[in-house]
Amino acid sequence: MESAERFSDTSSDPPVHGFLHRPESSSGDGLILTHGAGGNAHSGLLHALAEAFAGSGLIVLRCDLPFRQLRHFGPPRPAEAARDRQGLRNAISAIRKIANGRVFLGGQSYGGRQASMLLAEEKLVDGLLLLSYPLHPPGHPEKLRIQHLPNLHLSTLFLQGTRDPFGTIEEIESARKLIPAKTSLLPVEGAGHDLGFKGKAKREELPGVVLARFGEFFN
Repeated sequence: MESAERFSDTSSDPPVHGFLHRPESSSGDGLILTHGAGGNAHSGLLHALAEAFAGSGLIVLRCDLPFRQLRHFGPPRPAEAARDRQGLRNAISAIRKIANGRVFLGGQSYGGRQASMLLAEEKLVDGLLLLSYPLHPPGHPEKLRIQHLPNLHLSTLFLQGTRDPFGTIEEIESARKLIPAKTSLLPVEGAGHDLGFKGKAKREELPGVVLARFGEFFN
């Protein structure tokens, strides 16, 4: 059984803090998972996905974004976004010291948006996993967060609930066509922005489904 240990890399600014899942038998590939605006590395979804991916041989790092390292509660501030992206860049550097294969970056909601913005500037990893991408604020479909997508030259897998107020399946389908690379969308029937992981509730089957699609898409 894989184990999770506290992880810190303070060799860069901002530092990298989170939890590292080391598989019993590693494929050499690594995956970074980060959270949304209201969450942290303890997110039930991230924990469940980390265990599933580590069970398949990936080294997985669940990390707190820099804004969450500074404040235990509350959303990120617009002025902090660039620092959050630098935190993800540093997390990529940190996991490359451990994983000697491919590296993937995954983020939920705000974390996924910042990851996609970072990777639109520079191709730093081998693939991107977007969990509940916040395509627009709830109730404001005209305020699309798509400006950087045409610059994202990276294979990208979307995971979106069919009841997500931040973006319908149809809207995500349109948005992913802007990405000049291979993309795929895995809809989660009946799920909202939390993908069924709210409080103690969790979709037991979801991590396995995501792992299977991830393997098909990136291999």
